[in-house]
Amino acid sequence: MAPYDLSGKVALVTGAARGIGAAVALELLRAGAAVVAGVRLLSTADELEASLRGVGGQYLVQPCDVTRYAEVEAAVEGSVERFGRLDILVNNAGVIGPIARLEEADPAAWAENITVNLVGAMHGCRAALPHMLAQGGGVIINISSGAAHRPLEGWSAYCAGKAGMAMLTRSLALEAGPRGVRAYGLKPGVVDTGMQGEIRASGVNEVSRLRREDLADPRGPALAAAWLCTDAAADLAGQELDVRDPDLRRRARLG
Repeated sequence: MAPYDLSGKVALVTGAARGIGAAVALELLRAGAAVVAGVRLLSTADELEASLRGVGGQYLVQPCDVTRYAEVEAAVEGSVERFGRLDILVNNAGVIGPIARLEEADPAAWAENITVNLVGAMHGCRAALPHMLAQGGGVIINISSGAAHRPLEGWSAYCAGKAGMAMLTRSLALEAGPRGVRAYGLKPGVVDTGMQGEIRASGVNEVSRLRREDLADPRGPALAAAWLCTDAAADLAGQELDVRDPDLRRRARLG
């Protein structure tokens, strides 16, 4: 049984094929929301589809390459057409690479990272906001990172993109908060995902040397995201929040 009730809400989660995105999509579905799970390629979504089917409820798996605004807009429109509204957007899609020192980084790969991690989040906000504002409110959660606030060797693209996302969250809160749209940046901690496998393989900086058994389960940040979608978290709107923060964990009943 889900600890939060999001019955009647409609959510779009980007980057939902695996990792944190899949965990968030499943948690929102368990909480009673209708979920549109955006994936870059439908061919990668078989496991996600099976998991969503196992939970039950209303869901749709939708192609959504966040670097292509038309696909993001189509995912938003698909949410509204299928379920009648859009209450929640979780901008989760992201990449870590290129992991390289600046003097060695491939410029095209560096720019692609910014496009996915920052421009992709803006695409989600731009497509969702007109619907949320017209209906009188909504929640947008940007999956942030501690890397938004401190540099890490070899991660200049990722750090810069997530830092930009943090300012995007603040801009969103300034502009849309007074009109009923709550914005959050959620830092999930170091979570056991495919991205962490890529990090460990790189051998660059201290994060790559963390043991897999010390990484957090994706359900923790997924539960935190679900809680942020409830009215109980309204006073935290506009902030960057860390899943590991004791007060947040107490309020969200994360243990």
